[in-house]
Amino acid sequence: MKKVTIRIPKKQHEIVNIHTDFIRLDSALKLASLVESGGMAKEIIQDGAVKVNHVKCLQRGKKLRSGDLFEFDGRIFEVKDERKEP
Repeated sequence: MKKVTIRIPKKQHEIVNIHTDFIRLDSALKLASLVESGGMAKEIIQDGAVKVNHVKCLQRGKKLRSGDLFEFDGRIFEVKDERKEP
């Protein structure tokens, strides 16, 4: 039997730039243009469709800080604080 190796490319992170210490998850979804309103963000978060740092998150007020990742609809976003970038 012959071994077959499959390489799955890493997903590219899209960047969400902030200028504060943190951003709430529902606001990050709006900033990334994934939802049109806070109500839509609330629904998808409560339905368990969003992950934060690879773990399903049900808290719409979850604080995301620079370096945190959030995932929705097959897309991965990384929060970056522009104030701390060189």
